[in-house]
Amino acid sequence: MPYTEEAVHGIVQKQRRFFQTGATLDVNWRIEQLKKLRQAVIDHQEALEAALYEDLGKSPMEAYLCDIGPVIVEVNEILHGIRKWARPERHFSGLMCFPSVSTAVYKMPYGVSLIISPFNFPILLTLGVLAASISGGNTAVLKTSSKSAASTRALKKLVAETFPEEFVTVVDGGHDVADMCLDERFDKIFYTGSPAVARHVLEKASRHLTSVALELGGETGNWCIVRKDADLRDAARKIAFFKLCNAGQICININQIAVAEEVAETFLAELKRAFIRQIGEKPEDNPEYPKLITPAVYEKCERLTAEYRDRVVFGGTGNREAVRFAPTVIYPVRIDEDIVRHELFCPLLPVVPFRDAETEALLNVIAEREHPLSMYVFTADKRWAKRVMSTQQYGGGCINEVCIHMMVKGVPFNGTGHSGMGAYHGEWGFREFTHPQTVLTGKTRFNLPLREHPYSGEIGKKKRKLLKLFER
Repeated sequence: MPYTEEAVHGIVQKQRRFFQTGATLDVNWRIEQLKKLRQAVIDHQEALEAALYEDLGKSPMEAYLCDIGPVIVEVNEILHGIRKWARPERHFSGLMCFPSVSTAVYKMPYGVSLIISPFNFPILLTLGVLAASISGGNTAVLKTSSKSAASTRALKKLVAETFPEEFVTVVDGGHDVADMCLDERFDKIFYTGSPAVARHVLEKASRHLTSVALELGGETGNWCIVRKDADLRDAARKIAFFKLCNAGQICININQIAVAEEVAETFLAELKRAFIRQIGEKPEDNPEYPKLITPAVYEKCERLTAEYRDRVVFGGTGNREAVRFAPTVIYPVRIDEDIVRHELFCPLLPVVPFRDAETEALLNVIAEREHPLSMYVFTADKRWAKRVMSTQQYGGGCINEVCIHMMVKGVPFNGTGHSGMGAYHGEWGFREFTHPQTVLTGKTRFNLPLREHPYSGEIGKKKRKLLKLFER
């Protein structure tokens, strides 16, 4: 259906009226809705897999591994912990507040939430965030990507069959419809996408002082560092898998590799072997290899490949009709070249050589650029790796591994700076979609007159002594 400002306003107002009934405050009710969501994903699995293949060329296995299965995992984690998370915290108020010694912190939902999801993981990054919103007791308007049209149709059907519109609804359409949503007063906005659009989202949200969470890819892309002491075969195997996944269209994917020049040739040989072993000599003709979301992204790959043609050491070919472009390794690339100064979000993989003894200089350059969403290091020196990972600024990452940090239960998924703000997954998602309210319960007897006038004279001196005593 074509959306108008009046129609979008009506949807938001309907959800606001429903939220004001207080129905979503009941944790048992939230649990019931989460179970409905989980069952709906299970019941619609084949339809979701078909939609993901139509939009992104994802095989059923990759669709379930990366997009559908993680939603079920997320819901299960929330169901396991929500009663504990939602319970009010009890605190001793302290002697300064005597005799009112009991304070509670209530975890309250924001209200009506707007979830703007991207094309690259249209199921996970819509329904996974929805699960967090429901856990916090919010209603939700889901603005899905117009680029992944088949997934949006599947989501609209799933949501309409599972929830009433006044609780959860899907809104599709382009940027004009997104702006209609952003012009409304929401209580919480969760956006996943690019830093450029995130600035626009923040500007719109500022008009209503709406709380915003942003999950972004990072302005200058995610780094992977391969030291000379790394297990090169293991590193190549994992990096190849990750770059093949969704054809590189992943916000936490490796944007560029920095490899110690002492082992660069050996590493590149291992990387080529890993790509061929996993996807074949002509990835662009392999039906298991995902496609690019639009012809425009394919053309970007062609243009950049042509620009660096003399340095393409693997790949560089594509199938325009199938919109598939092979994983393409470009080497050597200087650290100051444009291709490693912005997020690529495609199967191109620039490789920057560095002298292993000058690793600190490399880290300084990375630190000077915008904070990435992810960072990966491969090395046998665990002490060095832990020092780097505990001093650099980024969203999350791995030592001698790729991407699976986001699959760990109980930990946040988040970015910082140009890679985002806020966090979710499990309890962190519950926290993101609730705000803490502190309430002290006062006493009507035995109240000391410490805070009352007079403040001077002998009485004032005694009050000051007592206050200092209570400060301990």
